[in-house]
Amino acid sequence: MADTMRAVEITEAGGPDVLKPCSRPMPVAASGEVVIKVAYAGVNRPDALQRAGLYAPPPTASDLPGLEASGEVVALGEGVSDWSVGDQVCALLPGGGYAEYVATPAAHCLPVPDGMSLKQAACLPETFFTVWSNVFQRGGLKAGERFLVHGGASGIGTTAIQLANALGARVFATVGTQEKAAACAALGAERTIVYRDEDFVDIMRAEGGAHLILDMVGGLYIPRNIRALADEGRLVQIAFLQGPKVELNFAQVMLRRLTITGSTLRPQSDLAKAGIAAELREQVWPLLSAGRIAPVMDSEYALEDASAAHAHMESNTHIGKIVLKV
Repeated sequence: MADTMRAVEITEAGGPDVLKPCSRPMPVAASGEVVIKVAYAGVNRPDALQRAGLYAPPPTASDLPGLEASGEVVALGEGVSDWSVGDQVCALLPGGGYAEYVATPAAHCLPVPDGMSLKQAACLPETFFTVWSNVFQRGGLKAGERFLVHGGASGIGTTAIQLANALGARVFATVGTQEKAAACAALGAERTIVYRDEDFVDIMRAEGGAHLILDMVGGLYIPRNIRALADEGRLVQIAFLQGPKVELNFAQVMLRRLTITGSTLRPQSDLAKAGIAAELREQVWPLLSAGRIAPVMDSEYALEDASAAHAHMESNTHIGKIVLKV
């Protein structure tokens, strides 16, 4: 194995053009880790936030972007017994996915589902860890409940729609275009709301309110989400495209017994992420292997074209996931 590898680094905080190809030292598997020869890396919003200087990696993580990848295990750290060299996996990463090789905790790896390509598998970890932990663990979504997801055509949105639908919830989604609305309906959303044309608050209140809302918009959506919830409803916040600060009347939270919560995935402990992985393997991976749900693919770029992939993601015209072929 060579001493160096191809990678893409963030040369300074800024737009997509600050992503540049580079050469980096090969990663080494620490205790409890594996090294993966990357086939595909997923492109996600947190990568763009890190690139813009708004989402610093944890102190122990690689400074390279990339929070999920698929590929082949090529090295095992001390104490790793669940995987063998040659296994095909997809994995949640602390960073470093935009490279030929990456190290990650072995407990954050999952097998490639039956019948699924490495390209598809690269699209699973970041979105499925995020959706499972926020919609089902934190948000407690149950069969029969009304679930509203904003940004329904995003990687998170397309995953949330499919999982919620497969597990028996009634799914509603907001989108920006009729094309995205059609895509969400095909995935199992019973009602799609083009936010430029309709008010999701009016629609959800007419339905009796949402039992759970998954929001990545923030800003002025937060008080509107509160109005759109049913009594005893839950709002789970996972990002802030419109910003994290807003004026909010908390009397509604008290009077209607609402819950406001949220999380981000990357700062959580390795143990917490391992727990999410274990639940996914038991409860979600059988659905993937059976073909009941699948990642929605938008486009593929070469690793060296990561800047173009970021520009495409930030144009908000994509439906589903964007990947880099390494």
